[in-house]
Amino acid sequence: MHTKQMAQIHPLLLDVFSECRYTLDGEPTAFTWDNEYAEFFKSINICIEERNSMYTSVHYILKPNRETEMRCELQVRTLAEEIWGEVSHTINYPHEVDSVACKEQLKVLARVASGCTRLVDAIFASHTEYLKKKRKNY
Repeated sequence: MHTKQMAQIHPLLLDVFSECRYTLDGEPTAFTWDNEYAEFFKSINICIEERNSMYTSVHYILKPNRETEMRCELQVRTLAEEIWGEVSHTINYPHEVDSVACKEQLKVLARVASGCTRLVDAIFASHTEYLKKKRKNY
């Protein structure tokens, strides 16, 4: 997925949760370190929590409609963000690594992942613009 798809995904998820009678435990929250993406998430009514760790993901905490209390968490992110998340989680969870080299490389990977996400977003924006111009010319 690419970031702007969250504008369609978010309301669809809320509809699915409602249909399945899941309730949200708190508000859906976008964890991000990128100010531009924070503004986008705010524009589609998703709460923002800044993460200096360079983590980016939208979280939904769900409670099913049943007597036994339980919760699950749905996390939605781009493929590039998933790559960074998996590498970071393997190295830094449950305890943060002490290696300066590993920490610095994870920061670089976060920026590369962010760059990939931005590039994918730009490609889809360009493609959308191209299709609109093409339709207009016919």
